[in-house]
Amino acid sequence: MVEEFDYIIVGAGSAGCVLANRLSADPGVTVALVEAGADSRHPLIDMPLTWMQAAASERFTWGYMSAPDPNLDCRAQPIPRGKLLGGSSAINGTMYIRGAAADYDAWRDAGHAGWGYDDLLPLFRRSETNWRGASEVHGGEGEMHVSPMQPDPALYPSFIAAGRELGYEPCPDFNVAQPEGFGIPDCTIRQGRRASTMRAFIDPVKGRPNLQVMANSPVRRVTIEQGRASGIELVGGKAIRCRGEVILSAGALNSPHLLMLSGIGPGGHLREHGIEVALDLPGVGQNLQDHPIAMGIFAGALDIDFNRQIRLDRLAVNFLHWQLTGKGPLAQSPMSVQGFVRSGDGQDRPDLQFQVVHSGYDARVWFPGWRKSPSAMFSCGAILLNPESRGEVSLASADAAMLPQVQFNFMSAEGDSERLRKGFRFIRQFMDTEAARPLVKAELAPGPAAQSDEEVEGWLRASLISAGHPTSTCAMGSVVDSELRVKGIAGLRVADASIMPDVIRGNTHAPTVVIAEKAADMIRTARLA
Repeated sequence: MVEEFDYIIVGAGSAGCVLANRLSADPGVTVALVEAGADSRHPLIDMPLTWMQAAASERFTWGYMSAPDPNLDCRAQPIPRGKLLGGSSAINGTMYIRGAAADYDAWRDAGHAGWGYDDLLPLFRRSETNWRGASEVHGGEGEMHVSPMQPDPALYPSFIAAGRELGYEPCPDFNVAQPEGFGIPDCTIRQGRRASTMRAFIDPVKGRPNLQVMANSPVRRVTIEQGRASGIELVGGKAIRCRGEVILSAGALNSPHLLMLSGIGPGGHLREHGIEVALDLPGVGQNLQDHPIAMGIFAGALDIDFNRQIRLDRLAVNFLHWQLTGKGPLAQSPMSVQGFVRSGDGQDRPDLQFQVVHSGYDARVWFPGWRKSPSAMFSCGAILLNPESRGEVSLASADAAMLPQVQFNFMSAEGDSERLRKGFRFIRQFMDTEAARPLVKAELAPGPAAQSDEEVEGWLRASLISAGHPTSTCAMGSVVDSELRVKGIAGLRVADASIMPDVIRGNTHAPTVVIAEKAADMIRTARLA
């Protein structure tokens, strides 16, 4: 027998788990949450400190590599995307950043009614239990727990003072309408453990009889009958029927890929791969946006406590402490400070997200006589928040088992190159303040010899990386309407980071959750109409 549901959600990630929770709250409907990956019960996933190891693991990720970027010395780079229940919320750095109010107001002003900051703030509050308690800005009863990072007492005060020297006051909460200045971020961590959307939104409701979670179920295509989405076909041929709507929540890389495999996308491109065109929709896979990071590496002038805590014997004690209490250095990443700053006077709000991490590329477990202690090191990043450059997601093959091609085209816009150079120079300026100078021994990379614009840009071409925030490949206005309905196909929506017309100025997990909250409200309203 062919299974049939009222709603089929493809992708159990940052958006899909939220949607499944909200839609299955109505006992009168049936919901299937279909995920290509497996379960996510593993210490590398649960422990906040080990997110980079999880993001680099073939077990938990899709294995994406970008196409060689012509603007980055033809370098390809890994693109960590979670292939497991919880999706990328199970492998990310757990940071909870909403972006600025003006980001969402720009969506509204572009013609997308209901997507302004005032419209979305109640939905941010609905999904959240914030450590500060309920307020006009924060929620106190939501599924997603938001906790503060604990600043390093030896480093944080000096870095806050460095920000003040450069004219930036402390920012105690980055999730206000106009975040600017320096502070320490909040994270989606509950009792010292990662609060992925699977943990937060599905685990509490997985006993609902009208909700079926299907792991290890990669989707081959959406089935289209007479201009309407009628269900999905899994890799292997199994069909699942849909009485109501199919919602793609597979992320900014996989959602456009599935649309194209289903015959929805740029007609000429689909025909090149032998795919029958159900709908010629040129915007699918276009408009890819991500935040590029300009990096600088500095040697520390004092011992870093984090390095002491990952010595093998102390790490064993810290692991037991974390297992029993959810506390200690394993319960968060080693971030020193974060700031939202402007690259110049012409910016109406911060366009750079500045971060210092008191850990380096050689950080790993060590013990005397076995492996030497990691270096005292600061890894600094200036993240460009409103890039002008645009990339694309395109088919590599009509075979659903083959990943699509991803081209970022970082720094293809001259304005991006200019502001990334400014971002890198800000790193140097920050680390050379009177407050930060006693903490810094030397610049390791690229090194003080790189001074001219040409030399700095050469370093950027050699080192620039993605922040892991891909968006906008099924954007509102070009692929979906303001109700997230795919233009020209009935019964099909997209609800994930791919629908952003423009990437928000911050990390993308929190906005993706609110996109799912908004989508759930619209879907329920449509059902009652």
